[in-house]
Amino acid sequence: MRILVISDIHANLTALETVLDHAVEFDAVWCLGDLVGYGPDPNECIQKVQELPGLLCVMGNHDAAAIGQIDTMTFNPEARTALEWTQNTLVEESISFLKKLPETIENNSVLITHGSPRKPVWEYLMDVQTATVNFAHFSTPFCFVGHTHLPVTFTLKSGNSSSRLKVPVPNTRIDLTPRMIINPGSVGQPRDNDPRAAYAIYYPAQGIWDYRRIEYDIPSVQARMAKENLPARHILRLESGW
Repeated sequence: MRILVISDIHANLTALETVLDHAVEFDAVWCLGDLVGYGPDPNECIQKVQELPGLLCVMGNHDAAAIGQIDTMTFNPEARTALEWTQNTLVEESISFLKKLPETIENNSVLITHGSPRKPVWEYLMDVQTATVNFAHFSTPFCFVGHTHLPVTFTLKSGNSSSRLKVPVPNTRIDLTPRMIINPGSVGQPRDNDPRAAYAIYYPAQGIWDYRRIEYDIPSVQARMAKENLPARHILRLESGW
């Protein structure tokens, strides 16, 4: 069993298609939210994700804002501009899909969510202290999250009072040991100073996390964003992954 784990596509169809081609074969796809926001291809990304096999998909904060479940005024001005454009661009089929997304899904040994087990849509897990508190909010051996756009693992071993943070090396395999919170990074807008699209292949039977990065055609995405007058800062940041 090979499960493709993706997160934070952010309406970047070029990055998504590159990831799907690079992953080659997979039996199921788990998407950790934020299909839309920032990028120029919201409807195309939603349609592509819907077609993927064995799909499990949760709601991200940009997904929720795009369908009016979160006030766009809670976002910074540039993100708000992109969200307002997204709201005006989404077709009914896309809106319907986003409205049906749950905040969490538990599948055997894994809880999947966007932000955190404690606050699924909004909370960022960026430090050991916040991550450690969140281990009390799920009972499965593993939790897969997105939202920060940063590939990272947090491990809490039995008897320890604090979790351990580790940044995985790109294109390596990790042996998973309970209990862990794992973030695959962002497909469409990485923020770890590496502009390559990030994703993972999860092998549940073997307990292996195959963390991967792949280059994609960033200039073509930037051109589409510029054509739609999306914020210049969002266009520029794709080049360096910040």
